[in-house]
Amino acid sequence: MSKTTSVIMVGVGGQGILLASEILAQAAMLCGYDVKTNEVHGMAQRGGSVMAQVRFGEEVFSPLVQEGKADALASLEAIEGLRAAHYLQPGALAVVNTQQIIPVTVSSGLGEYPADSAERCESVFPNLKMFNAVEIANNLGNDRVANIVIMGALSTGLELPVEKWQEAIRKSVKPKFVELNLEAFEKGRQAAK
Repeated sequence: MSKTTSVIMVGVGGQGILLASEILAQAAMLCGYDVKTNEVHGMAQRGGSVMAQVRFGEEVFSPLVQEGKADALASLEAIEGLRAAHYLQPGALAVVNTQQIIPVTVSSGLGEYPADSAERCESVFPNLKMFNAVEIANNLGNDRVANIVIMGALSTGLELPVEKWQEAIRKSVKPKFVELNLEAFEKGRQAAK
């Protein structure tokens, strides 16, 4: 791979964006790529937006993804995905969880959550994989692996071997959760087909 691949990952504090970005970075490093990452936590501990940027290739000079240059987007929350749409290049893959997390501004009456978030995603992202990752995770017995379900779907659009993703998961999660996370990853790959 002579080109640098740029991925944007977004969600809300507590959804596991940082673990997801660690797994992607680890998978790319296991393939021998130079990897740079950047995380913006914002008000993450208060349910605010979280963004991680991961770039990998033969030689990467900056972790920052320029607007209109990202090859893929992984979003753990529908509206957060729409907020990051400007980072994607035309036709880039967008993997979006249908989950809607109501921000404080909406619950306090200062704003309104769009009722048509799925339709908006469909109109904004021409290469969209959108599904309920939380439901898939719940079917596995633990909704906390929804982030790994999304990573599984993302993996179908990146040129990293499945075995490297699996190895990255083994290196990044606690041993007692490895099998659950590997299963969540596979369910995400299936959901993206």
